[in-house]
Amino acid sequence: MLRSSFRFLQATLVISLLFAAHGARAAEFTVKAETIPEMKAVFGQVESRIVIPARARIGGSIREIRISQGDVVKKGEAVAVVVDDKLALQLQALDARIEALDSQLVYARTELERSKQLRAAGTGTQTRLDQARTQFEVASKQVAAAKADKAVVEQSAQEGTVFAPAAGRVLTVPVTLGSVILPGEEIARIAPGPYYLRLSLPERHAAEIVEGTEVLVGERGLAQSPDQTVTVRPGRLVKIYPEIINGRVIADVEVSGIGDYFVNERMLVSIPVGKRTVLSVPPEAVHTLHGVDYVHVATPDGSTDVAVILGEPFDEDGAKRIEVLTGLQDGDRVILP
Repeated sequence: MLRSSFRFLQATLVISLLFAAHGARAAEFTVKAETIPEMKAVFGQVESRIVIPARARIGGSIREIRISQGDVVKKGEAVAVVVDDKLALQLQALDARIEALDSQLVYARTELERSKQLRAAGTGTQTRLDQARTQFEVASKQVAAAKADKAVVEQSAQEGTVFAPAAGRVLTVPVTLGSVILPGEEIARIAPGPYYLRLSLPERHAAEIVEGTEVLVGERGLAQSPDQTVTVRPGRLVKIYPEIINGRVIADVEVSGIGDYFVNERMLVSIPVGKRTVLSVPPEAVHTLHGVDYVHVATPDGSTDVAVILGEPFDEDGAKRIEVLTGLQDGDRVILP
C-alpha cells in the first residue's frame, strides 16, 4: 500500500515537472536585432500662423485703451480710441462756413425769385435772370461741398476708434495711454491662430528629416519628457524650410489642441532623425537586484541571470520594449516570468 502511494507521488511530480518545463518554453522571448527610429529631443516654440496688427487709421493721442496683453478679443471689438483735437476745431470751422453759405444760398434764392417775377412782368432782362440762376446754383453746390467736407472730418473722428481686425488673443500692446501716434501705427498685435510648433534642428539632421513624419510632443511645461508615454501626444511634421539659418534647420509641427495662451511657450518634441539597430526585451523580463538590472537567459545547461545595461523604452508594433545596450546577443533566449 505504501509502495503504490509512493509511485503515485513520483508520477505526479514527473508530470508537474513536464508541465513546468513546457510553461518555461512557452514564456521564452528570443532576442532579435531590430531597426528603430533614432529620436532626438528638441524644444519647439508655440507660434501663431497669423499675427495681425490692429492699426490706428488717424493720427492723434490715445484717449482710451480697452485691452491688455493676454485678453481674448472678437473681430470688430473696440480696442482703443485715438483722438485728434484738431478735428473738433475743423468741425467748428466747417459749421461756421456752412452757416455763411446757407445765408448766401438764401440770398441767391431770393434774387432768383425776384428776377423771375420781374421777367414775367416784362421789366426784367433775361441776362439778370440767368445771372441769378447761376448764382443760386453756385451757392447750392458750395453748401453741398461744405457739408461733404464736414462728413469727411466726422468720418475721420469716428475712425479714431481702433477695432480688432480678427478674433484671437492679444499678444502685445506697444502703446500707453496718452501716447501720440501717427496714422497706420500699431496699437496691438493679435494672434488668431492656427497655432503650431516651430522647431530649430542642427544642420547635420537636414538630410534625415522628412515632411509628414510623425513626432511625439510633450505636455505643457519644460519639466515633462517625451519619453514618458503617458505624457506625450502625436504630432506631424508639416513643413521644412529650405533656408538654413546659423546652422539650424527650421521646421513646423502641427499638434491638435495645442492651446493659444502662451505664444512662444516652449514644449519638448521628440523627432526621428535617423535609424539604428538595437536589441530589446519586454520590460517584464528585467528584474533589479541591489541596483543592478538582470535578465534570466536560457542556456544549454539550464538558465542563468545575466547583468544588462538598459537604454530607452520604445513601442514595437504596439508592444512595450526596452533597449538593452550590453549583456545580450542576437538570438539569446530570455525567460519571462
